[in-house]
Amino acid sequence: MYMDKEAFLKEFGEDYGYPNAPKNIDDIRATEFKRLDELVYLDHAGATLYSESQMVAVFKDLTTTVYGNPHSQSDSSSATCDVVREARQQVLDYCNASLKDYKCIFTSGATAALKLVGEAFPWSSQSSFMYTMENHNSVLGIREYALNQGAVAFAIDIEEAGHHGGASRNSVSSIKVTQHPIQRRKEAGVLEEEPTGNAYNLFAFPSECNFSGERFSLDLVKIIKEDSERIVGDSSFSKGCWMVLIDAAKGCITGPPDLSKYPADFVVISFYKLFGYPTGLGALIVRNEAVKLLKKTYFSGGTVAASIADIDFVKRREGFEELFEDGTTSFLSIASIRHGFKILNTLTVSAISRHTTSLSTFVRKMLLALRHGNGTGVCTLYGRYNSKVAVHDLGSVISFNLKRPDGSWFGHREVEKLASLSGIQLRTGCFCNPGACAKYLGLSHLDLLSNIEAGHVCWDDFDIVHGKPTGAVRVSFGYMSTFEDAKKFIDFIVSSFVSLPHQPEHVFLSRTRPIPFSSEGLERKLFTEGFNLKSITIYPIKSCAGFNVESWPLSCTGLQHDREWLLRSLTGEILTQKKVPEMRLISTFIDINQRILFVESPRCKVKLPINLQSDSYYGGKEDMDLHAQRYEVQGYDNEVNIWFSNAIGRPCSLLRCSSSEYYYCLNKSRSEGVCRDVETSLNFVNEAQFLLISEQSISDLNNRLSANSQKGSRGPPIQVNPMRFRPNLVISGGEPYAEDGWKNLKIGNKYFTSLGGCNRCQMINFDHQAGQVQKSNEPLATLASYRRVKGKILFGILLRYEDGNKVGQDTDSWLQVGQEVYPNLC
Repeated sequence: MYMDKEAFLKEFGEDYGYPNAPKNIDDIRATEFKRLDELVYLDHAGATLYSESQMVAVFKDLTTTVYGNPHSQSDSSSATCDVVREARQQVLDYCNASLKDYKCIFTSGATAALKLVGEAFPWSSQSSFMYTMENHNSVLGIREYALNQGAVAFAIDIEEAGHHGGASRNSVSSIKVTQHPIQRRKEAGVLEEEPTGNAYNLFAFPSECNFSGERFSLDLVKIIKEDSERIVGDSSFSKGCWMVLIDAAKGCITGPPDLSKYPADFVVISFYKLFGYPTGLGALIVRNEAVKLLKKTYFSGGTVAASIADIDFVKRREGFEELFEDGTTSFLSIASIRHGFKILNTLTVSAISRHTTSLSTFVRKMLLALRHGNGTGVCTLYGRYNSKVAVHDLGSVISFNLKRPDGSWFGHREVEKLASLSGIQLRTGCFCNPGACAKYLGLSHLDLLSNIEAGHVCWDDFDIVHGKPTGAVRVSFGYMSTFEDAKKFIDFIVSSFVSLPHQPEHVFLSRTRPIPFSSEGLERKLFTEGFNLKSITIYPIKSCAGFNVESWPLSCTGLQHDREWLLRSLTGEILTQKKVPEMRLISTFIDINQRILFVESPRCKVKLPINLQSDSYYGGKEDMDLHAQRYEVQGYDNEVNIWFSNAIGRPCSLLRCSSSEYYYCLNKSRSEGVCRDVETSLNFVNEAQFLLISEQSISDLNNRLSANSQKGSRGPPIQVNPMRFRPNLVISGGEPYAEDGWKNLKIGNKYFTSLGGCNRCQMINFDHQAGQVQKSNEPLATLASYRRVKGKILFGILLRYEDGNKVGQDTDSWLQVGQEVYPNLC
C-alpha cells in the first residue's frame, strides 16, 4: 500500500513536483495557494484554481493600464487591439498553430464556441454529424442544428488504439468502431437523393473525456479527413468532405493538440479550465479553409463594415475574427489571459502532465487495492485503467463508484456530502457527459427513461434508482495538486467507506418500515417506562424561531399552528434559513387565548400582531406546490409583507396554509429518511408532523464532540443543545438513541407512530450567536461517523399523531410538559 510519501516519491519522484522549475510543488502551494489551507480541492476538471501571483499581475495590469473599447480609433483602443492581437497569437502558439493556417476567435466560453460551430456550419440534407459517445452536452447540442437542416446524426464508440493520447503509438488499423443508430428528422427527400460528394460533414470528439479521463488519439483527425471509410465504413455517410472538431476544454491543460501535426478544423478551449481566471472566456481555433465555409447569419456591432437601417443592406467585415466576434469582446478578460499563460509556460505543459498523471495513477492504484473485511472490492473505476493501454495514457480525471460489503452501491451524493464535511471538494453526477455516463454505468435507454420518469434530473439527490447508480464520483487534479491532497482523499475513502473484518458497515441500526398503530386492545405492558416529555416547541413560520410552551393543543396537522406560515420571495422561491440566515432572528409567539401571532425582529421597530381569525390581513387565495404537496394558501396585505421584507432584508410575502393534498411520491415504500409522511395532513413541514429529540442522545453526541476536539480532529470545542435540531418534542430518560427502536409511543394518553429517523443536513452546522451566523462542519461531521444508514445521517425520529381526526379544543387534545412517554418496541 503506497500510503507514505517516501514510497510515492520512490515510484513517481521523477514526474512529481516540478523539480526543474523555479518553484517546486511545495513552494507553489505555500506561496500561491495559501487560501486552500486545510481544504482539499479535487475538481480541476470543473474549474481549476488561479494563483495569487497571477491575480496580482492581473490587478496591477488593470490598475496601471487604460484599456478602451477596441471598436474605436483612440490611443487606448489601439492599445487594447494590440493586446487582443497578442492574446490570439498566444492561444495559437499554445496549440502550435500557424497564423497562416489558423485563426483564433474569442467567445464567451467553450460552450459558446461549440454553439458558433453548430449554427454556422454548412449543413445540408446530405450532411452527417458524427460524434463519440463520450462527449459533453455542449457538443451534443450541435446535433440540433444538424437535424434541423435535414442532416443525419449518429454516435460512435471507439475502442483500443483509438484512445491513445497525442501521437500515434499503435497501428491505426487496430481501431474498432461501433456505430449507434442513425438519427434523422427530415426524412422526406433525404432518402430519395443520392449523395453527390459535395456535402460537408462534421466529426466531433474530446481530446480527453471529462468523465473517465481517457485521452483520444489525435490520429483520428487524419483518419477522418483522409480515409473516413476506416471509421464510417463504405456507406453513404463516408461521402463528402469531412471536417473535424476537437473539444479540448478539458484536455488542453495537459495535452494541447499540436495542430501542425493534426490539422483539425475546429478546436475549442476554455481558459478557466487552463488557469482558473478569467471565467466567461473561451476560444475557437479555426482552420482558415473551414472559416470560409461557415455561414454567418446574425450581424452586430463590430461584425459589420456598414449597414443601412431602413433597407435590406449590410456589408460584413472581411476579417475572420471580426466577422464572428459579435459585439464588444471581453477585452479586459482577454488582456488577463497572458498572465495565466505565463504560469503554464514557466512550469511547462509536459511537466504539468507528468505531475498530474503521477497523482492520478497513484490514486487509481490505491482505489483498486481497497478491500472490505470480507474480501470484496470497494471501488469500481470507470475507464480502461485495466486494459492493454498503459495507465499513464489516462488523464488527470478519475471517476468511480463505491460498493458496500454486500455488493450494493454507496450513493455518489453520500460520498460528496461526507467529503465536504471532511474538507474535500469533489464532483458527482454525470458531469454533463450523458453518453459516457450511460456507457460506463451500464445504463440502457430503458434505464435512463425509467430514471427520468421516477423524477431523476441533473444535480438532484436521487443517486441510486432501482438499485443502480445514476452517476459517479469524480476527482481530478490540477497543476497545484499535491501528494498530501491525494493521501487525504484516500484516507477519507478508507475511514468512511471501507469495512474492516468483523466490523459492521457504517450503519447503527436497520429500521423496518413503520407499522400502523391502533390503540384498541393495546395492553399497557407493551410500553417501556422511564421517559417523560421535557419541552414542547412550536415554529409557526417555517425556518423562523419557535417558542416553548408548557402545554399546547394538537390538531389534524400535529401541534396546532406549527409550520402554518412561510415566506416566499417575489420570484416564487420558498425562503429558508439555508438561503436566508436572517430568518432565524425573527421570533414568534402565539397567544392562544387572544388568537394572535406576535412576530418580532431586531430589524423592525414594532412588534407585528397577526390576528389568527380576522380576515383584515388576508390577500387573495392561491394554490402552491411544495414537497410534492399541493397547498391552498392565503396571502396578506402589503403592511405585513413590508414588515417581513424589512426583517430579512429582501422583498418577500407571508403565506398561510389553508389546506393541503398530497399528490406524488417517488418512493412509495417510504424508505428511511427518503420520503414525506403521505398518510396525514401536513403544514409546511419537510417530512412529518413532529420531530422528537432525546436529551440522552444529545448528551452522547456532545461527549463525542468533546472527544473529537481533544484529538484535534474536529477543530475547536463545540457543544450543542436540542434546539440546534429544531425539534417539536424533547424527551428525557433511557439510554442514548433508544428512540431509534421505537415503533409507536404514547405521550400521556395520546398515540403516535414513529416514521423512522430524521435525515440531517448542513442546517445543523449553523450556529446563531449574538445575531451572527457561524458555520462549521459540526455536529454533522461527527454524526456522519456513527449515524449513517444507507447514505442518510439520522438523528431524532419523526412522528405522526394517530388521533388527528378526533382532536378538538378540549384539554384532552393537548400535550403537556412533564407527561410520561411510553414507547412500544414491538
